[in-house]
Amino acid sequence: MPLFDLPLDQLRSYTSSAVEPEDFDDFWNRTIADAREFPLDAEFTPVENLLSVIDSFDVTFAGYGGDRIKGWLHLPANRDAGQELPVVVQYVGYSGGRGLVQQDTKWAQAGYAHFIMDTRGQGYGGTLGATADPHPSAGRVSYAGLMTRGISAKEDYYYRRVFVDAFRAVEAARSHAWVDSTKVVLTGLSQGGGLAIATAGLAAGRLDGILCTMADVPFLQDFPRAIDIAPRGPYPEIANFLARHRDHYEPAIRVLGYFDGVHLGRRAAAPALFSVALMDDTCPPSTVFAAYNAYGTGPADAPQAHPAKSIEVYRFNNHEGGQEHHWVAQLNYLAELLAG
Repeated sequence: MPLFDLPLDQLRSYTSSAVEPEDFDDFWNRTIADAREFPLDAEFTPVENLLSVIDSFDVTFAGYGGDRIKGWLHLPANRDAGQELPVVVQYVGYSGGRGLVQQDTKWAQAGYAHFIMDTRGQGYGGTLGATADPHPSAGRVSYAGLMTRGISAKEDYYYRRVFVDAFRAVEAARSHAWVDSTKVVLTGLSQGGGLAIATAGLAAGRLDGILCTMADVPFLQDFPRAIDIAPRGPYPEIANFLARHRDHYEPAIRVLGYFDGVHLGRRAAAPALFSVALMDDTCPPSTVFAAYNAYGTGPADAPQAHPAKSIEVYRFNNHEGGQEHHWVAQLNYLAELLAG
């Protein structure tokens, strides 16, 4: 895949044209308050993982609407008695789920508590899932896939539920006795990176202890541009929907404005490490830079001091991004943060 987006020097100053809804904060204040009406009721059940160096727990907690959301918690087996560990809360990519219990334990191998959230209604591609979505937005027009599910109304949109689940996953992770609730890392690739950004924004002023955000080639950013230029991946689901429902563009863009990581990330207060791949035709680099450039700047009516942030650029990679090289960058980044 050749370079197809803006040149790098223009990307570094690119800003999104996405319009933030006037009632954006009211909508999310109400949404989070409603979610917290349900007891979190986080459960951690030890499970056999066939790994001698990792202890694993099957996690269940209350997400959106009190729905029971699954996850895994992995801990290094050689941890000291009574030791509280920084926790890496990981969100997974589009169509994936939490996977098998021993499938991904890398952050626990590195000495962290590692919490993986299952994504409701996914797990049908990539890694397996175990959480249903009991809110199908019945009677609403949509296109195959999840990107237009409930897109007729912000209250019904699929990612409203997922963002709440992601927020409450942090509350669940912080509740475990082995976790240091003052050192929470949010991370993920693609959709997972988008959920990390959204959660960082939702956590600001609502949750303490967010150490940093590590968003790897993030999805769910700068919807107006992504819909126009992404030739591959989930964004074309929206374009294909609009190709048939030609009068739905403005209403759809208004709904998507409540879920755009550009707007949510503005509110984030934690330091961040991003990554972008310049040949990425699933999450185009301009959409990633839109999120990165907005991250931590605050809403227009209440700008804030920028938290420290940096971005790793992988010029010759597509949506796979930096892969193992970027994980090394993340390991070093966390080590420096914790040492400081």
